[in-house]
Amino acid sequence: MAATGTAGDGVGATSRLNGVIGALEAGLPAFMAFSRPERDEAAALGSSDLDGVLFEMEHTPFSPRDLRDALNYLVDRRRLVERGTLAPPVTPFARIPANGAEMNQWQAKQVLDMGVYGVVWPHVATVSQAENAVAACRYARPVALSGHPVGRRGDGPAIAARYWGLEQQEYYARADVWPLNPAGEIMVMLMIESVEAIDALPEILQVPGVGAIMIGEGDLSQQLGHPRDYDHPAVRREVARVLGAAARAGVPVAHPHVGPANLEQVLAAGFRILCTTPARSFAALERGRALAPRDIAPHDIACPGGG
Repeated sequence: MAATGTAGDGVGATSRLNGVIGALEAGLPAFMAFSRPERDEAAALGSSDLDGVLFEMEHTPFSPRDLRDALNYLVDRRRLVERGTLAPPVTPFARIPANGAEMNQWQAKQVLDMGVYGVVWPHVATVSQAENAVAACRYARPVALSGHPVGRRGDGPAIAARYWGLEQQEYYARADVWPLNPAGEIMVMLMIESVEAIDALPEILQVPGVGAIMIGEGDLSQQLGHPRDYDHPAVRREVARVLGAAARAGVPVAHPHVGPANLEQVLAAGFRILCTTPARSFAALERGRALAPRDIAPHDIACPGGG
């Protein structure tokens, strides 16, 4: 899914910079690939038909310098010129290392200041942890405009604004959390990876600014005593609880382990963000396009990592 503005729009008031948000707003599944924050992988994915790339920093070294390098190699300037918009053809997200219980904020600040459009938070299991995640991704706003959770992101936008191609005041206006701010371009995605998190999920999903959740099948299956057995009835039962709660709340759910073999099943189950690894991505993309055709400007698909 490309930005919603037409060619030549630049960053007009109606253009969407975050292609993952754009796909969801259009009622389409969004396709992403996990990637290490490395030059070669970023360059290859920047020429793909993905909606987004999720740079994996939970289970690889947390290095904002490597991330910044990868973000620049992700940019395919020819495609930007051809599209006539500053919206990146492939939208960069980052998964940070800190678990929700650590109530961390500085890691989100670091990756946002490099220019990512989304932050994925591992092991979020309570309302307070969800509120912390949203607050860490928002700048402080005037009281009348702030909403809840109140922004706690520190002010240092120079690199991110340059990466987005915006003046700093334009960046401030666009760099808020969606859908708390419908015009926001930053997505907060929470990983739900335990029975405790699933029990609290109806309340977590009521936190304004939670843009999506991702099921963490790996850790969940470990807790249930069936490591990596994602088809075990106990695991499938908990995943169904996640999908049911999210459907009732109208919050998209991401699946971290999508490939050609399970793509149709994942779509039918109701997952709206499909993540794979580069090795699986292009076969999954072709099947995904066949199952969910796009009538608007196609965005190239594809997730190393998982949950």
